[in-house]
Amino acid sequence: QYKQNRQKRNFNNALYMKWRRGVFSRDGFVCQFPGCCGKSLNAHHIKRYAHHPELRYKVNNGITLCVAHHKMTFKNEENYERLFTYIVSMKSKNVKNKRNV
Repeated sequence: QYKQNRQKRNFNNALYMKWRRGVFSRDGFVCQFPGCCGKSLNAHHIKRYAHHPELRYKVNNGITLCVAHHKMTFKNEENYERLFTYIVSMKSKNVKNKRNV
């Protein structure tokens, strides 16, 4: 049933492009996988795009990954969800702390 209801992703969609820019900007245009410095980047949905339509364009559901790490996480998203959620939450805390200084 999931595959029948699956919506094809439109990478030229204005909302998608805004989400992608927001993820890259928040992450400083750097792969967020620990210890990585990859240059060719993808915006990755932490909770899967197809399974969580309500989170598709939420910047906090995205993380910047290099192509190699994006491929590594493909079809294994649930194994990385906690790590990526933690990384994004720490970035959000740092932004809030900077605003309060």
